[in-house]
Amino acid sequence: MLAAYFKRVGRKRILMTIIGNVFIGLGIGIFRYAAMGNDPYTAMNLSLSACVGMDYPIFQILFNLAALVIQLIWGRELIGIGTIVNACFLGYIVDFFYHILLKIPLGPLVFWQSVPVVLAGVVICSFGLSLYQTSDVGVAPYDALSLITQKKLPKIPYFWHRMFDDALAALISFVATGFTNIGLGSLVSAFGLGPFIHFFNKHFSEKLLNKSK
Repeated sequence: MLAAYFKRVGRKRILMTIIGNVFIGLGIGIFRYAAMGNDPYTAMNLSLSACVGMDYPIFQILFNLAALVIQLIWGRELIGIGTIVNACFLGYIVDFFYHILLKIPLGPLVFWQSVPVVLAGVVICSFGLSLYQTSDVGVAPYDALSLITQKKLPKIPYFWHRMFDDALAALISFVATGFTNIGLGSLVSAFGLGPFIHFFNKHFSEKLLNKSK
């Protein structure tokens, strides 16, 4: 059954979702390293995991399992190998890159250093999200939310759906732990991820997927 599934979706799509998640993990690791606020989804999970005293990667898996209920009801077609890769392994990929970045002997970044680092994190994370969503082999429950609402309201561009979800996640993080995990980086990503994902979808990921068809 698994062999038939992999054959049907193709190696290109599977590689796109795996590579996409690596870039997402790197981008989020950069956010954490810059210490100016995490992307809204990570900030929410970091804050809630701290509140319940649980490791971030484990909490993120449990959160995804709970949110999977929504995906099963309204977005079952969005479930696939990409769902498993992102929901189960992204937290560990983030921790991997974050701890590597911590070994860079720069010390705490000052503001003028942190801003370009945060912007780099937004671009890298958006590129990864574009790859793994465009591969269309399943997305994690959180990412499915904006795709589900876009299908319900197709006249509204995708980036507005994504911006709404990210803003809500940032609000939950603030209510849980104040400004511990959110800041300028959260604001930049809340309003920047959607447009950048839309850009990479149009100019790279969709073209890559359609190439050689």
